[in-house]
Amino acid sequence: MSAASCLLTKDQFLCSICLDVFTDPVAIPCGHNFCKTCITKHWNINVPYQCPHCKEVFYRRPELQVNTLISEMAAQFRQSAQQKASSSSSEQQAAKPGEVPCDVCTGTKLKALKSCLVCLVSYCETHLEPHVTTSGLKKHQLINPVENLEGRMCTEHDKLLELFCKTDQMCVCMLCTVLDHKNHDVVPLKEEYEGKKAELGKTEAEIQQMIQKRRLKIQEIKHSVELSEEDADREIADGVQVFTALKESVERSQAELIDTIKEKQRKTEKQAEGFIKELEQEISELKMRSTEVEQLSRSEDHLHLLQSFRTLNTAPPTKNWTGVRVSPPSYEGTVRRALKQLEETLSEQMKKLFEVELKRVQQSAVDVTLDPDTAYPWLILSNDGKQVKHGDVKKNLPDNPERFDYCPIVLGKQSFSSGRFYYEVQVKGKTDWDSGVARKSINRKGDITLSPQEGYWTIWLRNENKYEALDDPSVRLSLKSQPQKVGVFVDYEEGLVSFYDVDAAALIYSFTGCCFTEKLYPYFGPCNNYNGKNSAPLIISPVNHTE
Repeated sequence: MSAASCLLTKDQFLCSICLDVFTDPVAIPCGHNFCKTCITKHWNINVPYQCPHCKEVFYRRPELQVNTLISEMAAQFRQSAQQKASSSSSEQQAAKPGEVPCDVCTGTKLKALKSCLVCLVSYCETHLEPHVTTSGLKKHQLINPVENLEGRMCTEHDKLLELFCKTDQMCVCMLCTVLDHKNHDVVPLKEEYEGKKAELGKTEAEIQQMIQKRRLKIQEIKHSVELSEEDADREIADGVQVFTALKESVERSQAELIDTIKEKQRKTEKQAEGFIKELEQEISELKMRSTEVEQLSRSEDHLHLLQSFRTLNTAPPTKNWTGVRVSPPSYEGTVRRALKQLEETLSEQMKKLFEVELKRVQQSAVDVTLDPDTAYPWLILSNDGKQVKHGDVKKNLPDNPERFDYCPIVLGKQSFSSGRFYYEVQVKGKTDWDSGVARKSINRKGDITLSPQEGYWTIWLRNENKYEALDDPSVRLSLKSQPQKVGVFVDYEEGLVSFYDVDAAALIYSFTGCCFTEKLYPYFGPCNNYNGKNSAPLIISPVNHTE
């Protein structure tokens, strides 16, 4: 028997169902052999009964009897194969945690090389060999090893899931299409796989695009941080320069104040020293005369006394000290004058600082034009949308929701909901005007109250010299000069609205701590004509960056 088995190939001892050496081999009427358990399970699932190898159909289930001769030969071959497998297993890698093990190996499970979708078994290199050499097994579909091959079987019919029901969006077996999914849109798995793979490719491309956008956003944010750092460094440098100049000015003014006071004190001391020296000189001379008079009065020489009396009887010539005084120097106004000089220095530094600040905000200049759909019907707008003034005739315009119907107001076409923006408006020749920004949801009908609470951040001029910031509450502005051109700057995220006198490079007023949640529009109020007294237009001017 052993000699005969050596002449047989191992393909003759392999069950084409389990692909392992026969266990209790049985022959069916067509002459092919299978493991008794394998063919029994196959026929329990598949109806009608047919040979898995040659597909011959049997209308009655054949009786199965174990072929003892083949069984003995298979046992010997199995023993020989196990010996060979054990000798080669040391050369192959055992399955590690997370790797798919061979389902056929006994003892140490080797790493599976492939999984068969027909057999629903994973094979190591040794046990995969029949699928490579046997003609019938070569037709089986092999894939990279996967776990849970049972999950590829229909749980209801225990058949391979090889179709896809588009109607119910699920994988089904052939029997499902006849029963539960009859008349449904069913396609082969491969067809749906190709479609879904194409969708995944599109999704992957979209994801990559999203990733790229986010990478660009990261670069944008990093660039913003870099710009912020540059701004911060520049602001610190400017601030240090200003405060250093102020500190030097304060120290210089202090030194000058001390020197002035000490110089006055030195002059007083020098004057006093001169007076004292003169007085001491006179005292010395008077003492000498006193001594001479005393000596003469004691003389008994009648002739000598009479001869000397005329010169010694009178006091030596001296200064009349009655009106002489040493008055303490007056320091009144010394400190005030020093502070005045310091104030002038501070004013100069503030002017330089505002010039720098104005240069920066002008970098955020935007092009603004007037929106005729918002204009009060009495207003006249220029064709280029850059000028507005109050006219003498009401225009017949539609009363659309955006239009102001009672107050002489017009908004800009452009809106802003982030970042910074700046524009300039010429107010030269006007006695009354408003300027600023307004949020989108403001009331545009009837009388208007200008305040941040109502959605307006504005300043105005009334009666030629009354400047106010329409804050909560309003703030009367004391300006050194009347602005001819007003710059309006907004930092949306910072919540800042600032107004500048462009020609004087001076800050007029700032609204701080604002909370913007809507679009902001440039706001223009030329006010009424007042019989030609206020006929000059408000003009949106091109920004000429200050030098």
